[in-house]
Order: sequence, then C-alpha cells, then structure tokens
Amino acid sequence: MRYTGFVISVKDINASKKFYEELFDLEVYQDYGINITFDCGLSLQQDFDWLINIEKEKIIEKANDHEICFEEENFDAFLKRLSVYPQIEYLDDVIEQRVVRFYDLDKHIIEVGESMKMVINRFIDRGMTTEQISKKMDVSVADLKKLLND
Repeated sequence: MRYTGFVISVKDINASKKFYEELFDLEVYQDYGINITFDCGLSLQQDFDWLINIEKEKIIEKANDHEICFEEENFDAFLKRLSVYPQIEYLDDVIEQRVVRFYDLDKHIIEVGESMKMVINRFIDRGMTTEQISKKMDVSVADLKKLLND
C-alpha cells in the first residue's frame, strides 16, 4: 500500500487553487476542473458531497479536527505573503518556535512553521547550548544533531 495524499473540501475551486498556489508555491499536478491535485499530494475537491455521496449539509465547515502542515525557511517573508489575505482568521499569535496557525478560505486549519533546523540555529545564535535547546524543545541531543546535519 502507498499513501497518495489528502483531499479537502472547498467551496470555490478556483479561489482555493489560487490561494494555495500563491501562498504556498504549490504546483498543480493534475487538474480535473472541480478536483485539483498539487505535486505535494494535497488535493482540493469542490462538490465534496458528490464525491463521497453524502448530503451537502453533512459537510462540516471549521471541523477543527486536522491541520495541514508546511515548513518555511523564510518565515518572515511568508508572514508578509499571508498579510495579503485580510480575511484570514488566526487561531493564535505566532509562537516562539515561529509557528502560525490560521484557517484557509474553507476553514481548514493550516500550520506553517519555521523549519526545525532554523529554530535550532536561532537558539544557538542566542547563545544556548545543545543541552539547553534539547530541554527547551523536548528533543534528544542526538536528534538535534541529526537535524543540524540534514
């Protein structure tokens, strides 16, 4: 068996396609009109009720039971791109490990975090030891070293 991706329900396939292309630099792998798959495996489906054969009223908006995760090397540039979408609803403020969570156009939770390597390097630049970082992040020293060497 092979994992092939994640499908989310969207109201407007064109608006959602534009959102994910512009904000996350995703590239379309397959485009079937009301179903689009990006090269990362994420798929958007308009008319989700039709796809899974259930009543439209049973499609829940803002279910808060999953999140789509991305890592970003240039977190500040991402926040600037995100600011172009004033309708975005944030779940909380950016936290110390440089993570932001917000709802996409269809109220799916999105998490964008600074890569772990960037987080570790920022803590090192602040003068923290590997042991201090290990304790702060609840990650073994061995795993920190692996992340730094990737």
